[in-house]
Amino acid sequence: MHPALVPVVDRRAPAGPEQWDALWQALADGALDRGDALALLASLTAALPEVDSLLAMIDALDRRRPARPASSWAGTVNVVGTGGGPPTVNLSTAAALVAAACGVRVVKSGSRAHTARTGSIDLLDRLGVPFAASLDQASHHLDTHGIAFTGPFVYPVQLARLALLAVPTPMRVFGRFLNTLGPFLAAVPVSAQVTGVSGGRVPPALRALASRPGIPGTWLVTNPLGADELLSMCDNTVHLPEGGTLTLRAGELVPAGGSPDDLAPVSRDAAAEHFRAVLTGRAGGPLRATLQLNAAALALASGHRDDWAKAVAEAGAALDDGAALDLLERLKGADRAG
Repeated sequence: MHPALVPVVDRRAPAGPEQWDALWQALADGALDRGDALALLASLTAALPEVDSLLAMIDALDRRRPARPASSWAGTVNVVGTGGGPPTVNLSTAAALVAAACGVRVVKSGSRAHTARTGSIDLLDRLGVPFAASLDQASHHLDTHGIAFTGPFVYPVQLARLALLAVPTPMRVFGRFLNTLGPFLAAVPVSAQVTGVSGGRVPPALRALASRPGIPGTWLVTNPLGADELLSMCDNTVHLPEGGTLTLRAGELVPAGGSPDDLAPVSRDAAAEHFRAVLTGRAGGPLRATLQLNAAALALASGHRDDWAKAVAEAGAALDDGAALDLLERLKGADRAG
C-alpha cells in the first residue's frame, strides 16, 4: 500500500489536509496502483470518513479544480439526489424539465447509474438529449432553453482516475459512496441546490457538507419512506440552508394517495417512452402529484416563486398543456454550442 494511503484507510486518527493532498498528488503522479485504488474506494464505501476528515477530503479536491467563475448563475437551481431508497423513475430529471417549463432556471447534474436502474445520463442518451460538456455550454443551454444537463466534467477528475485504476472492477460496486457524495462534489455555479437524501434522515456528515461556506444554498429533502425525492404519499421534511426545517404534510398541496410502488421504474428498453408519458402527467395520479411537488421545490429554492400552492399549480399546468413535453422535444434538437 502506498504510504500516502495509509492514514486515510487506517482511520486511527482523522486524515487532515496534508494527508489528503499527499494522496491526490500520488494519484496524479501515477504512484498508486490498482490495489491502492480498490483499497481507497472500498474504505470510502464501507463508511464515510468522520466529518473533519471528510471536509478535508473535499477541500483537497476543490484545490485541484480549475478556477470557478467569479459569479454564479443567479436564480438557478441544481437538482441532484444521493440515490438509494425505494427505486423510482427519474423523478429529479422529470421535475427539472417541468420546473424549467414553468420558467425556473434549472441545472440537472447527474451520472451514469450506480444504484438506480437508469441514471439521468443513461436516460438522456436514450431520449437523444445532449448534455453540456463545459460550463460555457451549460450556460448556453440555460440561456437558450432555461435548463442544462451537465456531464461528468463537473465532478473531480480524481474519481475518473480511480475508476480507471480499478478496472476491471466496475464503479457500481462503490455506488453507495459515489451517490452519497456526488451531490456535494458537482462544481456548478448555481445559487441554490435541492438534494434528496435517501434513508429518512440527514447524516451529520451531509449536513456539514451542505453548510460549507461559499457553496449554493442547499435544501436537503428527506421523508420517512427513505426516498431521495419529495413524495406525495407521505410527509416530507426540507432542511433549509439557514438551519431550519419545513414540513410538507401529505395531502396539503397534492393528493396523498398511492404508494412508492406507483413510482417504480420500468425496464431500460421502455424507460424513454415511459418518461415521455410521465411528462404528460398521465402516468398515474401519485406520480403526477410527486412530480408537481418536486418541481415546486425547485421553483421555491431558486427564488422563482415564494408560494408553494402556486408553484404546484404551475407545475400541473406545465404537464397538462404539454409545455414540459414540448421542452423535452426541443432539447432533442439542441446542439452543444457555447
